[in-house]
Amino acid sequence: MQQVNVFFLSHGGGPLPLLGEPSHKEMVTCLQSVAAKITKPSAILMISAHYEANPIAITASATPKLIYDYYGFPEQAYQLAYPCAGEPKLAEQVQQALQSNGIAANLDTQRGFDHGMFVPLKIMFPEADIPCVQISLNPSLDPAMHLKIGQVLQQIEYENLLIIGSRLYLS
Repeated sequence: MQQVNVFFLSHGGGPLPLLGEPSHKEMVTCLQSVAAKITKPSAILMISAHYEANPIAITASATPKLIYDYYGFPEQAYQLAYPCAGEPKLAEQVQQALQSNGIAANLDTQRGFDHGMFVPLKIMFPEADIPCVQISLNPSLDPAMHLKIGQVLQQIEYENLLIIGSRLYLS
């Protein structure tokens, strides 16, 4: 089995890291540093704290849109772009792996990428040239279930895959 890079990181307070908010400067520097130290991934599998579904849902569009799932920010926060491609084949592989391990999972060709995904990736890989797939958490937030999901994801055979868990920034 090949080694998989796995990170758990903060995506900051909404779009603030991308708007130059001074309180997010250290986080932005850290994300840029992490990206500079690893081999550029061939695909990214993102688990965002802002995506919950039962059963587990997996984005499967080749051209996902962005979801501006925040409010009360300047207009420029709703004009942010991160035009990375989706990776339907990886999404199918994730679904099959989860299902073969007893975890119900559906492909979702309609859902786009939320800010828990596009904010840190725009900082880490601003070229938006790495295909991405996002998977949901189960709304139960059951630790045992999510540990099992993590174990299954580590077994995905995909060359140079980066798996990222993303959560809200807490100061």
